[in-house]
This record gives sequence, C-alpha cells and structure tokens, in this order.
Amino acid sequence: MEPFFILIGHLTRDYLLPPIGQPLLDSPGGDLLHTAGGLAVWDRRIGLVGRAGEDYPHAWLADLEARGFDVRGIRIQPGPLDLRSFLAYSEEFEAIPNNPVTQFARRGVPFPKALLGYQPRDAERTEPASAKADAAAPVLSDVPSDYLDAGALHLCPLNLNSLLQFADALRGALRTVTLDPPAALMKPDHHREMRAIVNGLTACLPSLEELTSLFWGQTHDPWEMAAALGEWGVEYVVVKCGERGQMLYDTGNKRRWEIPAYPARLADPTGAGDAFCGGFLAGYRRDYDPLEGVLRGNVSASLAIEGSGPFFPLDVLPGLAEARLNALREMVRKI
Repeated sequence: MEPFFILIGHLTRDYLLPPIGQPLLDSPGGDLLHTAGGLAVWDRRIGLVGRAGEDYPHAWLADLEARGFDVRGIRIQPGPLDLRSFLAYSEEFEAIPNNPVTQFARRGVPFPKALLGYQPRDAERTEPASAKADAAAPVLSDVPSDYLDAGALHLCPLNLNSLLQFADALRGALRTVTLDPPAALMKPDHHREMRAIVNGLTACLPSLEELTSLFWGQTHDPWEMAAALGEWGVEYVVVKCGERGQMLYDTGNKRRWEIPAYPARLADPTGAGDAFCGGFLAGYRRDYDPLEGVLRGNVSASLAIEGSGPFFPLDVLPGLAEARLNALREMVRKI
C-alpha cells in the first residue's frame, strides 16, 4: 500500500521514568513514532522518514511494518548511532532536568549500564548556531521518490538546516505540509529563519510556550502572536496549550476557535504534542478542514497521555476515539 501521509523526524531509544507506572528501559520512541501513533488512530497509510544505526533493534523495525507503516524512509547508517533519550517526571507530572543517575536512585531503580556517558542531544539537534551535523537527522535524499506522491507531509522538530532543506524542496511538491517547530528556533532573534521556514506551509503547530518565546516583548496576547505568525505565510496556526487544549487561527479569514482538551486520565505526557500533530494531519486531510484536524489531534493526544509508549493510542478499546471525537465537537468555542 502506497503511503498517504509522510512523517519526517527523529527516532530514539527511550529510557523513561514516567510519573506513575513502570520504567521503560530501551524502548522505541522519538517524535517520529509518537506522531505516527497519533496519526494511526485515524489512518495507517504512513511513510516514515528517519535515521537509525546498525545497532537499532531489527525487531522494532519489524513491528513498525507489522503495524502497517512504510519504513523504506528509515535509513540505516553504517555502524552504531547513539539514539538514547532519557526523561523523568515528578509526581506532579513535570519533566525533571536530565540527571539519570539521580533520578534512578530516587526511584530505587537500578541504573542501566546502557546509559553510562549519556548526554542529552535536544539542544544539539535544534540549535541554529551549531555547525555540527546531526547524524540522526534525516536529509532530503532519505525520502523515497514515490513518497512525494503522498500529498501530505508533517515535519517534526528538526535542526535549522534540515528544516530549510525539506521546506524549500517539499512544500511546492505536496499539497499539505505541516510543521511542529523546534523550541530552539522559537526565539525573537530567529524571526528571519522562521519566516523562511513557515512561508507557504499549510499549518504551524507550536506550543503556547514556544509561541510566547518567539514574540517575547512584542505582545502578551496569544491571538496577536498567532496572527503575526500567520502573516509570515502560513495558512493556519494551531497553538497547543497543554491541559487547556488548543487555539486555532485561520489566517485567510481571521477566524478563531478554542478547543478544550478532552478530559482524559493523565498517566504520561510524553509525546502528547507529537500525537496531536499526527491526529491533526489525519483530520485536516479528510476535507481540508483545520477544525476537523484540531479535533482529531485533540483526541489522539487524549489517548496518548493515558499510557506510555508511542503506540499506546492504538491499543485502546475499539470505538473510543470516535466516541471522544463526537463528544468534543460539542465543546468547540468560536471566538
């Protein structure tokens, strides 16, 4: 089956200490898979573009194929590739700064030897000033040529060079291109770079914190920020507001909506924003309706936070997603 949606992002090998429940030690993760999990709630015709080393577990790739995903865009690099990612949460569901040794000791969990020498890589991946190439970041040549027939593409947070490369080459080739911008670019001194990246995109999906950072010192009104971002050439701005839900701004006719978060049971917030982006792409592509995209993204995120791992939303009771979607439609507020 040819993929209908293309996702480009990072794979990781996760070491996760969730707020509740058992630790996940060396499990498949990354924004690429969490986005795929959110999209696959609604449609599994997905092509994945990312990078892994020869040490990436073959069973994980086989599982992706078994779930119906097209993995031809996951390029295996020669030798090992350090994809380790560590994340811990407090009992209040707040992310704790990276210090694996301390956090494992606090939980009374033996420290995994595989984390020896671990250094977080998020800043390196997204920092515009960094000239160091990220071996884990996909490049344009990683995209199989027939993927360009899919018509819908989502860019997960990548470094500046990667985003410019993909945005320049693909936004004219595909009808729908959406972006979850990297936090390192959402700062006042990167307006020029962000203008170049978002111009011509279908939708930009920042968090409220990222949007506020981008327009720091200019305005305190999130709607004014969304409008300013829209004026840079993006059709729709969707602001992810965590437990408050989402804000949707239509640049063309200046319409605005607020969508509350579906009242789900929070167990693990990891990847909720990515799952939302996947659900948004699925919903938008049904009828090119951005509100439909936000509603489905909202439901995907609500399923994702109730458990751990990128594919937890796919193992819930049949019909649950549709039931939540129908309930959420009644909660939309047009501003």
